[in-house]
Amino acid sequence: MKTVLGLDHFEGRSFNGWHRHVTLVTAAHLFLTEQRRSPKAPARA
Repeated sequence: MKTVLGLDHFEGRSFNGWHRHVTLVTAAHLFLTEQRRSPKAPARA
């Protein structure tokens, strides 16, 4: 998560900003994990 999703890119100074950043990085990680684990839908002909 640190390098791929940008967890180490935060340079703010407030706790609220850090909390928002970590929340969005966590949501992105969850989304990518779900996309990777879900079976592929069959292609329509």
